[in-house]
Amino acid sequence: MEQMLLDTGWWIPCYGLVGAILTIPWMTRLVRRTGPRPAAYLNILMTTISLIHGTALFRLVWNHEPHRIVFNWLTVAGLDLNLTFELSAVSVGAMESVTILSFLAQVFALGYMEKDWAMARFFALVGFFEGAMSAVAISDSLLVSYGLLELLTLSTYLLVGFWYAQPLVVKAARDAFLTKRAGDILLFAGVIALSSMAGSLDFNDLYEWCEDPKISPLTATLIGLALIAGPIGKCAQFPLHLWLDEAMEGPNPASILRNSVVVTGGAYILIKVHPILYLSPIVMNTLMVIGTVTAIGATLVSIAQIDIKRTISYSTSAYLGLVFIAIGAKWISFALFLLFAHAVAKALIFMSIGCVILTTNNQDINEFGGLAKSMPATTTAFIVGSLAMTGVFPLGGFWAFQEGFEALRVDYPWAIAIILIVNGLTAFNLARVFGLVFLGKTQPKTRRAPEVAWPLALPMVFLTVLTVLTPAVMSQLALLPDLDDISLLQYSSISLSSGLGFVVGGLLYFRADRKPVKLSVPWVQALLANDFYVEKLYDNTIVWSVYQLSQVTAWIDRYVVDGLVNLVGFATIFSSESLKYGASGQVQSYVLTIAVGAGLMGLTIAWLFLSL
Repeated sequence: MEQMLLDTGWWIPCYGLVGAILTIPWMTRLVRRTGPRPAAYLNILMTTISLIHGTALFRLVWNHEPHRIVFNWLTVAGLDLNLTFELSAVSVGAMESVTILSFLAQVFALGYMEKDWAMARFFALVGFFEGAMSAVAISDSLLVSYGLLELLTLSTYLLVGFWYAQPLVVKAARDAFLTKRAGDILLFAGVIALSSMAGSLDFNDLYEWCEDPKISPLTATLIGLALIAGPIGKCAQFPLHLWLDEAMEGPNPASILRNSVVVTGGAYILIKVHPILYLSPIVMNTLMVIGTVTAIGATLVSIAQIDIKRTISYSTSAYLGLVFIAIGAKWISFALFLLFAHAVAKALIFMSIGCVILTTNNQDINEFGGLAKSMPATTTAFIVGSLAMTGVFPLGGFWAFQEGFEALRVDYPWAIAIILIVNGLTAFNLARVFGLVFLGKTQPKTRRAPEVAWPLALPMVFLTVLTVLTPAVMSQLALLPDLDDISLLQYSSISLSSGLGFVVGGLLYFRADRKPVKLSVPWVQALLANDFYVEKLYDNTIVWSVYQLSQVTAWIDRYVVDGLVNLVGFATIFSSESLKYGASGQVQSYVLTIAVGAGLMGLTIAWLFLSL
């Protein structure tokens, strides 16, 4: 029984794909009489089966050696390509996290998308995403992981562009797809290079190759930079970070998954290939520089946003920036811990603001206020998610930062300062949102805002309880350090940064007048609100260059290429029209012409032969 459970572990990602396939009759409207809800039930059922199977598998692999499942795909010319999966406590735990959050998001979507005519299509896309993301978690091959990341990109494009009748949504989906393509091209080049050098793309084989790669430092640097290019786009890191902000145009249940687990896919691949990255110090420094710039920049930008979804989504890029710093500093445990803590807390926060958006039909935080009285469950969920995302003891964010503090305090003390700054600014931003949305006087759009119905409240309340109990569960699994091992400096630094952010945010925004605070320097406010004008910079450089190049190629195509073709056609018509007047219709004249031509050709060939 145990062996069968191990051998069928790769089935778990397939359940989501099966759910997506079963949804097709409703998605294509072959079935209309029942409405789209049966499609949602089928997907939730398949996710439930996946959750049960994964739970049994996790209990089996806990404290046991990893189990590998290998399917040989192609062996030719010294190249061995396998479809390989690894079932270990880390990989199966990551897969279970994806499944749990997907299940809760689908139940949440059952109420959120209740009146949407394309509910069946949404659940099919979620099932497609769930299968791809679950497979990424247990993949043990760079080839398989790359293919699955491309499926995630496709699902992101389709989910962001779900409401495709709106021009802004179409632009957001297109930008998200093309931005990721920029990094994926380089990632694919790195995959090809590794396949030719290592002879295999299985991670275990790549790890053995890294022990003695026999490549120059330049080659190692180029391969490493290519491998991090894809995750930079997937994790919305600078300079490929703008797509995540625009992706907020999609349905909120999709935003729950996108900001909690989708963006972690690229970071998870970085963790898997970290021995290859460590072959080049330049690559490690690049990771840390990109992570630092994104962590600080995105956190500052989030404070200046007035769209409730965008102000939270920018913090996703910031926390993934901390993960990049952790990977660059060779502390993988900190990166994994932070990914998990952030995913749970961010999913809960997006559930709460999704309820606010659905109830008020509004996303401008300046038009909210007083919702704490009428939406207690939603308010509680936002508070718990905010506390868990920042370093408040004893929730998940505290333990993640504590792990980072312990890992980086000797070799990278400046990285600890970055963590504390990001933690404090995030706490300030969450306090700002809480004060403007849930406190103060009610506004016209919040005066009649009731608590959400049970299909939305149930998963939100369940995730709230799960967020509170997660540290206790992890402690039972011996994944947390003893309290005696935490120094007073660690505890006080993390708690002080969180407390300072909440206190300053409370003093500025927990007021009756609830007026937004503006910086005394207007251009700084505009700089942060417009994301340091990165989009305009792209428009004036890359977009302008591509447009000018397209204008040049269009001119060449119209006047040079088409001109030559037209010239040949005109010459053919002119010569044919001229020849028809010289044709006598007599056979002997044609034979004479052929004979003369053949004679001249023969003389020419003979002259060339004799001249040699």
